[in-house]
Amino acid sequence: MDTRLSPSVLAWLRCFEAAARCMSFTKAATELCVTQGAVSQQVKQLEGWLQRPLFLRSPRSLVLTPEGQWLASVVRESFQAIEGTLVQLRIPPAAGPLALSCAPSFAMGWLTPRLGDFYRSHPDIGLRVIGEFHALDRERMARDEVAAALRYDLGRYQDLVAIEILDEWLLPVASPAFLAAHPQLRSAADLRPELLLHDSSAWDGAGPCEEWAHWLRHTGVELPGLEQGHHFNLSLLAQGAALAGQGIAIGRAALVLDELAAGRLVVPFGLPVRSRASYHFVCPMQRTARAENVLAWLTAQAARFRVQRDALLQPLALA
Repeated sequence: MDTRLSPSVLAWLRCFEAAARCMSFTKAATELCVTQGAVSQQVKQLEGWLQRPLFLRSPRSLVLTPEGQWLASVVRESFQAIEGTLVQLRIPPAAGPLALSCAPSFAMGWLTPRLGDFYRSHPDIGLRVIGEFHALDRERMARDEVAAALRYDLGRYQDLVAIEILDEWLLPVASPAFLAAHPQLRSAADLRPELLLHDSSAWDGAGPCEEWAHWLRHTGVELPGLEQGHHFNLSLLAQGAALAGQGIAIGRAALVLDELAAGRLVVPFGLPVRSRASYHFVCPMQRTARAENVLAWLTAQAARFRVQRDALLQPLALA
C-alpha cells in the first residue's frame, strides 16, 4: 500500500482535520470555503484509502471512532507544528496597524470612547479595530492577520489563549418614561415576557434568552414564555430599544453605565447578577510586543472602569 503523502492524501487530511475539530462537515466546509458535500466526499475518500471508518455518522451529529481520534490528534499537532515553523520562517511585512477584532457592542459601547487615551499613550502603535462576530481560531487569525480579539464569551478556545480582562454584571434597565407608563412594575415578579428585550446571540453558543433567563434564575422568579419578548442580534440594539421606551432590556454594566449615570436609563429592580460570560483578550500563544502593550492598556482601563462600576452597583445590590 502506498503511504506517501501525495497531494490527494494531504487534501483529504486537511478536510478531515477541519471536520474533526468542528465536529461538523458543514462548519468545516464554511471554514475551508468549499461545499459541505466536498468535505464529506474528501473524508470518505480518506476512509476508503485507510479501509476503516473515522467518523460514526448520524443525522444530527458526528462522532470520531477511536482510530479517528488518534488520527485527528496526530494531524492537528502536525499542522500546528508546520504553521508554527512557517510563522518563524516568514519574513514579517512592514509594521502596519495592529488589527484588533472586537465584538460590535463592546467595541461601540466601551472600547471606542476610550481609544483616545490609547492613541495618546501609544502614538507608535496604529490600532485598527474591526467590529465582527466571526468565530475565532488560530488559523483564521493568522490568515486575516488579526493580532488579537476582544470577545464576550466563556473563554473556551482550543488553540488560542483567552485572558479575562473584565467581568460582567447583568441588570434590568428601562427608560423613565417606560416605567412611568407601567406603574405596575414594582418588582421582578411583576415582569411579563412580552415586555422583555433580548440580545438573542449574547455569545457563540448562548441561547436566545440566555441573559434574562440567567438573571431570573438568580432572583428566584419563574417567567415562562421568555421567547415572547423582542429579540435583537446586538446588546446595544436591545439597549437602544429600552432607551426608546419599547421595553425592559437586560443591560450589561459595561454598556449601560453611562446611560444610568445620565438618567437616560434606570434600574427598576436591584440585584445585579454576575454573567456567565466575561470580556476576554483572545490571542495566539505567542504575542507580539505590540499586542502585549494593547493587553496592558486594556487591563488598566478595565481596572479603572471596575472601580466606577462597582461604586454604582453596590447600592443596587443592597436595595
